[in-house]
Amino acid sequence: MKDPKKCIIVDDEPAAHYVLTNYIRQNPELELVHQCYNGIEAMNYIRENPVDLMFLDIDMPEITGLELLKILPSQPKTILTTAYSEFALESYDYGVIDYLLKPIYFPRFLKSIERFFSFYAEKKTMVSNLFISIKADGGLIDLDVRKILFAQSYGNYVKIFTLGKTYLASMTTNELEANLPEGQFLRVHKSYIVAVDKIEENERDVLVVNSQKIPVGITYRRELERVLAR
Repeated sequence: MKDPKKCIIVDDEPAAHYVLTNYIRQNPELELVHQCYNGIEAMNYIRENPVDLMFLDIDMPEITGLELLKILPSQPKTILTTAYSEFALESYDYGVIDYLLKPIYFPRFLKSIERFFSFYAEKKTMVSNLFISIKADGGLIDLDVRKILFAQSYGNYVKIFTLGKTYLASMTTNELEANLPEGQFLRVHKSYIVAVDKIEENERDVLVVNSQKIPVGITYRRELERVLAR
């Protein structure tokens, strides 16, 4: 089985955590990696850790769910959870996958999860003959993924370093990661993705790719060691 998708719950209600935790644990394709009870905690966690899917409540103190989506420069895929249906239309402006009304029933939860995984299936179709399409240099470019060395985040842009050329692509690091062939690339830092077969050296806190040093985040070190040990 493929590695499960990492998900977090962001909700100020313990009862909501109980329900979602139970549902998530019944799906082996999902892994609950963190539970947050406010937007600040979620924002800090997402900035330092890889997250594939966020279950996000809208009505929270200090920072609402929609305000959190506005603040985050690069959001994980999000399923909103709330008791208030009037926010449904506005929520889709933020690219959320689905909108679950509380109380959340298991069949409806499963439907949302299917939507989430269908997103990844659609993204994989973008990879054809080892090429991905990126917006760079004023147009669309079909980029050979075999030439990619590593990529570095620049806010809502990604700097992609290849053999011979560097591209500034109009996409987030999370979007690029979702489009790359699974197993050939690895997130080693919140701002860096590397081609596994291009790694020349593996030091304690850095990797060397094409003679350039790339930082390795503490939270990514274990997964890196696991992949390199294959």
